[in-house]
Amino acid sequence: MYAVVNTGGKQAKVEVGTIVAVEKLKAEVGESVSLPVIFIADGDSIMATPSELAGASVTAEVLEHFKGEKQIVFKFKKRKGYKRTKGHRQQLTAVRVTDIAVAGGAKPAKAEKAEKPAKAVEAPEAEAPKVEAAASSEAAPQTCAATKSDGTACTNKVKEGSKYCGVHAKKYEG
Repeated sequence: MYAVVNTGGKQAKVEVGTIVAVEKLKAEVGESVSLPVIFIADGDSIMATPSELAGASVTAEVLEHFKGEKQIVFKFKKRKGYKRTKGHRQQLTAVRVTDIAVAGGAKPAKAEKAEKPAKAVEAPEAEAPKVEAAASSEAAPQTCAATKSDGTACTNKVKEGSKYCGVHAKKYEG
């Protein structure tokens, strides 16, 4: 079972035992926090509507507060002599997901499967060999009948309605 939670304006896919870095939360290390749920899936069943997720919750334990990687911000205006370099390190919180609870112990609803398209009407047997013959000629494209200046045969595919490729058609046919 996994859930998608929304925290700090970002979404994260979590399972029980997963450690996730999220935007800094106002909670002490060791405290338990509840994260807002926007999606829960269990195998082929899902819960995604607000009415189904009314009592669902994801509980996580705060592990640590830390700063993320440094992001460089460089401002520049050409031919003006303006250059400014600044950095930013985002405050983050590491949390470990301890529980994914569904309202009232209910299981997620079964996902609806798309309907299969209707079967195509089969053609009479008399027309079938014509279709196979056309498919076999398309499967094995013919090569150009021209020979190159060094004496080797051209290996390009022929143009439609011609025995030469696009390179040699102008030279020999036209």
